[in-house]
Amino acid sequence: MKAVKDFENKKVLVLGLARSGEAAARLLAKLGAIVTVNDGKPFEENPSAQALLEEGIKVICGHHPLELLDEDFAYMIKNPGIRYDNPMVAKALRKGIPVYTEVELAYRISESPIIGITGSNGKTTTTTMIANVLNAAGQSALLSGNIGFPASEVAMTAIDKDTLVMELSSFQLMGVETFHPHMAVITNLMPTHIDYHGTFEDYVAAKWHLQGQMTADDYLILNFNQDLAKELASKTQATVLPFSTQEEVDGAYLKDGYLCFKGEQVMAADTIGVPGSHNIENALAAIAVAKLSGVDNAVIAQTLSSFSGVKHRLQFLGQVKGVSFYNDSKSTNILATQKALSGFDNNKVILIAGGLDRGNEFDELIPDIVGLKKMIIIGQSAPRVKRAADKAGVPYLDAEDVKDAASIAFKEAAPDDVILLSPANASWDMYKSFEVRGDDFIAAFESLKGE
Repeated sequence: MKAVKDFENKKVLVLGLARSGEAAARLLAKLGAIVTVNDGKPFEENPSAQALLEEGIKVICGHHPLELLDEDFAYMIKNPGIRYDNPMVAKALRKGIPVYTEVELAYRISESPIIGITGSNGKTTTTTMIANVLNAAGQSALLSGNIGFPASEVAMTAIDKDTLVMELSSFQLMGVETFHPHMAVITNLMPTHIDYHGTFEDYVAAKWHLQGQMTADDYLILNFNQDLAKELASKTQATVLPFSTQEEVDGAYLKDGYLCFKGEQVMAADTIGVPGSHNIENALAAIAVAKLSGVDNAVIAQTLSSFSGVKHRLQFLGQVKGVSFYNDSKSTNILATQKALSGFDNNKVILIAGGLDRGNEFDELIPDIVGLKKMIIIGQSAPRVKRAADKAGVPYLDAEDVKDAASIAFKEAAPDDVILLSPANASWDMYKSFEVRGDDFIAAFESLKGE
């Protein structure tokens, strides 16, 4: 960890806890800052705040007093999920207080080079693929960021021989200033999180912060399947390395069934350990990073062939009586479910879909569900999902929840069929998170396997 002096004897307000806020508070205290933590959860229900208080860090819980900002704070470190129109954040900005997320702290103290990965879909899978390949090659790659390991926490113990492979959300990237990865990947850019950002243009601008400090000595890996990425390629100082499944580019690409890099075949596309056209794109991005990092083709091919996916992201659970189960609970929007379905033969798929009703119809999904063997429909959005199923001519059944849906689907399935949980909806009508929803599906699979 670099012994930076930026925060020494400076008053810093950490707004919002969760894992990243707790990690940021500890790091700032270690850097000599005078730290105050403010979190909305009451103190008696807040073990993180209790632990920080025991460590001598000031905590204010249960409310967000605006008058707190009348103190002379030099910085605010906010939880990425807190919007910029939040009264506390808005007042800090009016007062000219820099507002960062903890990934900015991670960069400032990191002795390790950083590979940053962002995008609308595929971030976690691509991040994991990259780390797996680098580690298989004998390099020390540490997962960090939005993937569940707070970047500042990982950066505290990382050394110069390590590489931080960092998943980054648009929320995190809005709060950076000096953040400078040596390599960066943007998997794709689709309209999402518009409720947070306001417009797609603002969302793209947040993602584009990833490359703000990059130079010609750095590599920015972009998805040239998208015209938007091609447009953005001319707006960066970084050296752009494209990837594409649609054309041969000066980078990583799909040609004649092989994943290639700058004229050489790396591996057969059909040997990737996870299905779907989107995973070919993810693998190409990982290959680009691996080749730039000096990894041999044999190591890349072996690692990506044995890659079984990330939990809740088109995760292959196994088979029961010849029926395959895939947990894609992370598919909380239509695009993600479209990509999941692209890896299967529809007439063998029983799709479990539905969830939080956000008021949108599912007409965009119709071409992708045509020919499905059956759908099992759950959640608030069931009437809207059923309308799409009717238009696509797909038979469907109702279920109470994911466990019930898995049981019903299994009764309808035959050997060689696929039961796919890919809801195209958020989980909050029924579950605390997509992880809890996915865990429910895993539990149902284990129960069926044990019968």
